[in-house]
Amino acid sequence: MNAHTLSSLHPRLPSPLEPVEDERFTRHGVRLLLKRDDLIHPDLPGNKWRKLAPNLAAAAGRPVLTFGGAYSNHLRAVAAAGRLLGFPTTGVVRGDELAGRPLNPSLARCAADGMRLLFVDRATYRAKADPEVLAGILRDAAEDSFVVPEGGSNALAVRGCAELGRELRGHGVDVAAVACGTGGTLAGLAAGLGPGQRALGIPVLKGGFLGGEIRALQEAAFGGPAGTWSLDERFHFGGYARTDPALEGFAEDVEERHGLAVERVYVAKMLYGLVTLAQEGAFPPGTTIAAVITGRPEPDGPRPDHPEPG
Repeated sequence: MNAHTLSSLHPRLPSPLEPVEDERFTRHGVRLLLKRDDLIHPDLPGNKWRKLAPNLAAAAGRPVLTFGGAYSNHLRAVAAAGRLLGFPTTGVVRGDELAGRPLNPSLARCAADGMRLLFVDRATYRAKADPEVLAGILRDAAEDSFVVPEGGSNALAVRGCAELGRELRGHGVDVAAVACGTGGTLAGLAAGLGPGQRALGIPVLKGGFLGGEIRALQEAAFGGPAGTWSLDERFHFGGYARTDPALEGFAEDVEERHGLAVERVYVAKMLYGLVTLAQEGAFPPGTTIAAVITGRPEPDGPRPDHPEPG
């Protein structure tokens, strides 16, 4: 697989940068822009395209094996890419208790796109980075498979996400905000921004571990720290795919105000965090924020009892 093959999917790049009028920002002298990465490609939207494109180019048509939970958007994106570009895919799914059961809508879409699903017990899944465990998984799949990690975040993906930051240069953007799962998008975004710009990450999982993951990803991708970034870990709403009536009401309000379909797992929490920070005076008057819209709502997306940061 080469860049020409990937370009045949006609991604919308650079993705649109749209100004929005919202008094929750303008009253504080803050300008809000939406970076519409959700419009890059209908089957590979947002950071899924930016992370997967360099990995698929490196795979060069070999089978691709990756990992995810029962409602993983990442698995769905890899399966769709396999269908569109004609290469075999294997999805290693956390939870051997799911084997033999009817597939949920998310996994059914993966299977319909031609992905082979391997269900493994949770202990094996946790140890998937161990070389012996991974070798055993590959024996059950295709041993020449190109392995993409859970959530798609590796050095290749981080370098792909740096293009997101480069697209935000020259537009007067001071702060680029993005929701964080595995940290790969933020690691690349920060590296691609220009002088005087900074990246702000809103983690959607609780635990306080993400800073170390981002530093490790930048080390792998760039050999050390790159760009200016920070995290605000207050807006996870209890953990991955967790929500409450306040967040749901906020998302519905944004949809009514701006005609934007708000994805709940990532985007809603990021926008909620930005509104709160603006109210707290965290952004000096005159600040321009670009909020990265990394995905769109999925009717069969993650459920709170099946968390998956992918």
